[in-house]
Amino acid sequence: MDGTQVKVSRNGQVSIPAAVRHRWGTSTVLIIDRGDYAIVRPVPDDPIGALRGAYATPGPATDAARASDRAAEAASDNRRQDEAG
Repeated sequence: MDGTQVKVSRNGQVSIPAAVRHRWGTSTVLIIDRGDYAIVRPVPDDPIGALRGAYATPGPATDAARASDRAAEAASDNRRQDEAG
């Protein structure tokens, strides 16, 4: 996983490198705030068209998805506590 350090402007804007924008092929992104870090995910220009065929099989069970989210939150909380002291 490669990382690119960018600056935040006075207006709170961040420039996504051109190579990344071109690879994603979209002009819209979703920012997910995870507390001690943020996730930047591309959003397709045609989200309905992007889903066609992608979800032909059943996804994870609700209980499994919730357990995964709880585990991710616990790991994030543990990292935050470890960094705090």
